[in-house]
Amino acid sequence: MYNFIYHKAESLADASMKLKGADDGSVLAGGMTLLPTLKLRLAQPSDLIDLGPIGDLRGVTVSSGAIIIGAMTTHASVAKSADVRSAIPALANLAEGIGDAQVRNRGTIGGSVANNDPAADYPAACLALGATIQTNRREIAADNFFNGLFDTSLEEGELIKAVSFPVPSKASYEKFPNPASRFALVGVFVSQTANAVRVAVTGAGQEGVFRVAEMEIALSSDFSPDAVAGVKVASDSLNSDIHAGADYRAHLITVLAKRAVAACK
Repeated sequence: MYNFIYHKAESLADASMKLKGADDGSVLAGGMTLLPTLKLRLAQPSDLIDLGPIGDLRGVTVSSGAIIIGAMTTHASVAKSADVRSAIPALANLAEGIGDAQVRNRGTIGGSVANNDPAADYPAACLALGATIQTNRREIAADNFFNGLFDTSLEEGELIKAVSFPVPSKASYEKFPNPASRFALVGVFVSQTANAVRVAVTGAGQEGVFRVAEMEIALSSDFSPDAVAGVKVASDSLNSDIHAGADYRAHLITVLAKRAVAACK
């Protein structure tokens, strides 16, 4: 690692102030991406602002038909939350399938969403459930938040406070994981509400997480696995790497969408 100045933030306002005062500061949440990046000397921040001491950023609350999860809530805490398991069991199951026990007990939902790794699980949940990302400045709809590979709508100095997930009538997440990292080669999250059906895919797109409009239309008329069985996603906009080719990922999207619809509850 390179040398840096370490700060403990006492509040979100304090973190924002320390970040603003740094020459080239970075925010530390769970550190699941940042610390390996520092160890590999791929980043050289002047200051590291640790959000760990801010207790207000942890926890799950239920409010007006939504589950609100604090940015520093770990994946393990989301998976174990009785409120999440009762209201959106698909979200709890998603969190339970992230990485390994060490990652789940250190990684945070805010860090994952802000990082927007193209193979991460939470971005699919955010898009499919129509989540709202709450920051220290504003509220951002998930549809307007994810801009591309490791890119979001967060502005300089803007920090995530919480993510609010509307409670669906049905939802499910199916993932084909990389056996080593548990990142999604492809993951498909399907949700149904009184007003809409949403289908989001992670792990496959060249630009990261995306929705599949054709599947959403088909499921709006007939919410069954057969409705999406004939929907094929074009492979020309999908990833092709050492783990899986674009054609294979395209095939997996349809297979996992059928499984997700069948498992919806």
